[in-house]
Amino acid sequence: MRQKMAGVNECFSIGSIVACKTCYNKEIEGEVLAFDPQTKMLILKCPASNGQPHFNDVHIINLSLVSDVQVKKEVNTVPEPPLPSLDLMRLNSRVRNQIEDKKRIITAMCPNVTPEGQKLFLAISKTIKEVNWDGSNIVVFDTVTITPPYKLDNVRGHADCKALTHIKKVVEKHVKEQAAAEAATSVAGAQTSPQ
Repeated sequence: MRQKMAGVNECFSIGSIVACKTCYNKEIEGEVLAFDPQTKMLILKCPASNGQPHFNDVHIINLSLVSDVQVKKEVNTVPEPPLPSLDLMRLNSRVRNQIEDKKRIITAMCPNVTPEGQKLFLAISKTIKEVNWDGSNIVVFDTVTITPPYKLDNVRGHADCKALTHIKKVVEKHVKEQAAAEAATSVAGAQTSPQ
C-alpha cells in the first residue's frame, strides 16, 4: 500500500481541518484537537455519527496506519480561548469503572449456567459488588444464596438477615422486568407475523 502521509517533520495545528483514509478504507474528516509527531497520533473531532447537533465523535488515529492524509483547511492561529486541561483523575476513574464493568460481565458468563442465571447475576452486580458464583449458585454478601432456576422461591439465607430481604426485592424486580420484556417481545412478534 502506497502511503501519502504527512512527513515526520510536518505538524498539524490545532483547529485545522484534516481528512484521512484509514487502512480499513474508512474516511475520517474533522478538526484537529491534538497531534503528537513522535507517536504519529492524531486526534480529530468530527460531527456526531448519530446526528445529534451538539455532540461530537473523537477519533484517535495512528498515522502509521493511514493510506492518505490531506489538510483541508490550515489554521495558524492559537485557539481562543485556550483549550481546557484534561481532568486526569476523572479519566482514570472512568477507565477503572469501565474495566470493572467488563470484569463483571465476564464473571457473569459462568459455564454451565442458564442465560436466566447470568442475567440475574448481572442485575445484582450492578448495585452490589459482593456477588459470586458457587457452582451454579449465586452467592451475595456470603450470606444469601440463589439456586437454579433463579426465581424468588430460590433465594435462601438467614430469616432475620437484612440482606435476604434486600436480595429478594432485587430478584422480584428482575423477574418482573424479564416477564415484561418477554411479553413486549411476544406482542411485537405477533404484530409483525403475517396473517
